[in-house]
Amino acid sequence: MTVQHGKVYVSVRFDFRLLNKGEEGGGRLGVISTPHGEVNTPAFMPVGTYGAVKTLSPEDLKTIGAEIILSNTYHLFLRPGHEMIRDMGGLHGFMGWDGPILTDSGGFQVYSLGGFRKVKDDGVLFRSHLDGGESHFLDPEKAIEIQDALGSDIITCLDECVPYPSEYEDAEKAVERTRLWAERSRDSFNEGGRKVRFGIVQGGVFKDLREKSIKGLLEINFDGYALGGFSVGEDRDVRENLIKHTLSYIPKASPRYLMGMGMPDDIIEAVKDGVDLFDCVLPTRNARNGMLFTSSGKIVIKNARYTKDALPVDEECGCYTCRKFTRAYLRHLYTTGEVLGLRLNTIHNLYYYLNLMKDIRKALSERRFNEFREEFYKKRKMRLKGGEAVV
Repeated sequence: MTVQHGKVYVSVRFDFRLLNKGEEGGGRLGVISTPHGEVNTPAFMPVGTYGAVKTLSPEDLKTIGAEIILSNTYHLFLRPGHEMIRDMGGLHGFMGWDGPILTDSGGFQVYSLGGFRKVKDDGVLFRSHLDGGESHFLDPEKAIEIQDALGSDIITCLDECVPYPSEYEDAEKAVERTRLWAERSRDSFNEGGRKVRFGIVQGGVFKDLREKSIKGLLEINFDGYALGGFSVGEDRDVRENLIKHTLSYIPKASPRYLMGMGMPDDIIEAVKDGVDLFDCVLPTRNARNGMLFTSSGKIVIKNARYTKDALPVDEECGCYTCRKFTRAYLRHLYTTGEVLGLRLNTIHNLYYYLNLMKDIRKALSERRFNEFREEFYKKRKMRLKGGEAVV
C-alpha cells in the first residue's frame, strides 16, 4: 500500500477463483484475492457500520475467524468524513484492521431515510438522519469517491432500493436509475486507476425486472454482482425464487453477494443456490438484545429459565464465551446492564456465524453439502420447542 497526496493506493489485483464447479446443488467454493488478503468463500462479513464491529476489537475479529468485514459509505461520509479518514491513511489504518474491507454504496441507507431524501436521475439529495439539518448530495461519482478515500478493497456502485410493496412502475424506474448509475460508476476512475468492483441488482419482487437489472449490469461488466433490495418485507418463498432466478444469469466466474441477509437458514439456502458472500447485522444486533444463536436454534438469554443454568450457551460451540461462562452468568450480565455481557454475546454470535461458514465450506470440499444441509434442519427441528433451543 502507498499513500500519495493524501490518497491510498493499492497494487494487488482483485481476483476470484472457483475451487469447485458447484456440483452440490449450486454450492460453490472459492477464494477472493484483494489488496489486503484472501477471503475463502462462501463467507460471512461482520458489519462494522462506522468502522467498528460493535463491542469487538479487530483482534477479536481475527480470533473468531473473520477474514473480511463490511463498512458503510453513507455513515462514514457523515461521521467522521471520508476525507479525514483518507488523510489518516484510509479505513484500514484508521480502525486498525489489516484484512479486506467491502463498503456498501450507501443506497440502502438513503432508501431508509424516507422523507429525508429525494431521489432524482442524477443522484440523491438528502438531509442527515443525525439532525435533519444540512443537505447532502450523493451521486454515483461521489459514492465511488468516498469509497476510494476509505481505501476499500471491494467497492459497490450506488443503487436505488425500492420498498415493499412497490408499484411495478416505481420498481422499473429504480432499475433504470440503478443501471444508469452503474454506468457512471464504471467510468469513475481516480488517479490510481481503480475501478468499481460490484454492481447491484435491483427490481423489487418482479421477476422480469430482476432479470432486466442483471442483464443490464452484465453489459457494463463488473468484477462481481450483488443482489440488493431483499429482506424488506417480501414473502420468503418469493424472495428465494427471485434469488435463484437472478443467480442463473450471473456467470459462474463472478462472485455473487447477497446483501443484508440473513438468518442461518437463509444462508444455507442461498449457498445451495450459489451465493458466495453474505453480510447481516443480525448476529451483532441480536447479541445486544440478548438473543443468541446455537447449533440447535436460538435462546433468549434474558429469560428467567436461565437464572441458574450452569450450561454454556451451546455445548457444541468452541468460542471464548462458551468455554468460560455459563448461561446464568450471561443472563446476570444482561439483566444488570453490564457492557461485558454485550461483548460476550457478540463474540458468541459472530463465532457461530463464522464457524457455520467454515462448516459449510468443509462440507462443500468433501462433496457432502446436501447431507450437511439436511442435518442442519433435522437438528433444529428435533430440538426446537416454542422457538427456543431445548437441551
